[in-house]
Amino acid sequence: MSDATETGHVDPTRERFALFKDLPRDEPVHMLNLVRLKAEATYPDGSKTTGLEAYRAYGRESGPVFRRLGGRQHWIGRPDLVLIGPESERWDLAFIAEYPSGQAFIDMLRDPVYREAVRHRQAAVEDSRLIRMKPGKPGSGFGEED
Repeated sequence: MSDATETGHVDPTRERFALFKDLPRDEPVHMLNLVRLKAEATYPDGSKTTGLEAYRAYGRESGPVFRRLGGRQHWIGRPDLVLIGPESERWDLAFIAEYPSGQAFIDMLRDPVYREAVRHRQAAVEDSRLIRMKPGKPGSGFGEED
C-alpha cells in the first residue's frame, strides 16, 4: 500500500486499508471505481504506452484472480460530464466491481499474481476513487431501498 501520489489517489493508504479490514468480511461488497487515466503511462523502467493500454494490461493480468475469487463487474458506464461537483473531477472510467465478500477483496489484493499486475494500474492511473459499498435492493424513489 502507498499514499496518494502528487497528482492524485492511486493506492489505499495503510490506515484506510486497516479501516476496510475492520468492516465485515463475510458480506457481499460492491466497489465503486472512478478512474482518471494518464495520457502516457509512467513505468519505473521507462516503458512507453498509453494510460488506457496500461490499464487494459492491468485488467488482463488481474482478471483471472478477480474471477477466481468470485468477483464480477456489476455495472460499467462512461462518464460524459460532471453536472454537480468540481470540474477537475473528470473520470475516464466508472464501474462497480462486485465481490462475494470483503475477504475476497482482501484475498485479491494479497494474491501474488494480482500484486504483479497492479504495476500496470499504478503506471496508468492519474487519480481515482474506490468506494466500498454495501449492496442494497433499489426502491422506487431516489435514495430508497425496498
